[in-house]
Amino acid sequence: MDKVTQRFLKHIERANNIVITTHIYPDADGIGSEMALCLALQKIGKNAICVNEKKLNERYKYLDPKDVIRSYDEVKDTIDKIDLLIVTDTNSLPRIGASVQELVLKTSNLLFIDHHPCPRELAAIHCIDVSKAATGELVADLISALNVEIDEDMALALYTSIIIDTSSFRYPTVTANTHKVISKLLESGVKPPQAFNLINGTKKIGYMKLLGNVLSSVQTSQDEEVAWIILEEKALEDNKCDVEDIHGFINHLLILDNLKVALMFREIDKKVKVSFRSANHRVDVGIMAQALGGGGHNHSAATVIDGSIENVVAETVEKVQAMLEPLQDS
Repeated sequence: MDKVTQRFLKHIERANNIVITTHIYPDADGIGSEMALCLALQKIGKNAICVNEKKLNERYKYLDPKDVIRSYDEVKDTIDKIDLLIVTDTNSLPRIGASVQELVLKTSNLLFIDHHPCPRELAAIHCIDVSKAATGELVADLISALNVEIDEDMALALYTSIIIDTSSFRYPTVTANTHKVISKLLESGVKPPQAFNLINGTKKIGYMKLLGNVLSSVQTSQDEEVAWIILEEKALEDNKCDVEDIHGFINHLLILDNLKVALMFREIDKKVKVSFRSANHRVDVGIMAQALGGGGHNHSAATVIDGSIENVVAETVEKVQAMLEPLQDS
């Protein structure tokens, strides 16, 4: 048994009242991980609930059929003493939201369960395994260590978390263990076509038009090693598209010949979110994003930058090109 699993079991053995949360704008990995873990802990008699900063987005509610995920406002007056606060899919307290951070004051035990890079000192005392393709993969292994049978509800949540965080198994983080976990989830009743359609959904014509417009306006550096697309707020409004629908747009750039870094710029009020993808194993976009105030994996990362879309695009592309120069000399 590895140290991460031993650490997890030790925390669970000593706790009864357990609260699980995830980052403030959760994706399927955060939601699937916290929900499945909560159901597993309830099965072994723990008083476990999920508390997030905000209510669950409508598009994700099917992942929580037992309604175990609540918003902070719904439960803030009923939570007293917490034996253990578990944070899934992030290892940064500011990312869980200001309200949920108040729960830290009600417990003496905090445990991150995550697969994102972090300082080794943090990893030494938490359940962080960067070899996992998704937090859902790690949680599936931890649930198995509890000797809890993964039921169909848990399996759908974990399967969805993995297909989303691996872009349907295309990222280099996918390993043999990832597929072993997927095999167990399929045995628990997951139907891949149904799971894929539920999370991706059917699209409106506005989505198709937006995707077409965005991809037709893709730009590249002169050497075509950097490519980028731009999503303005007005374009989303005009095409009646949800922000959740456009996360995968950037992945369309990864098939470009000569590409090393793909970028997607999205307006958010007076800020710009910059998403990074690496198309070359030698290029660590996590470090690039960190240099610009963000972070993430070596193949997928993001940051948020103040300024107009025009200025942020020009400055970011220039900086990314500068960060690629040392690789050309090595």
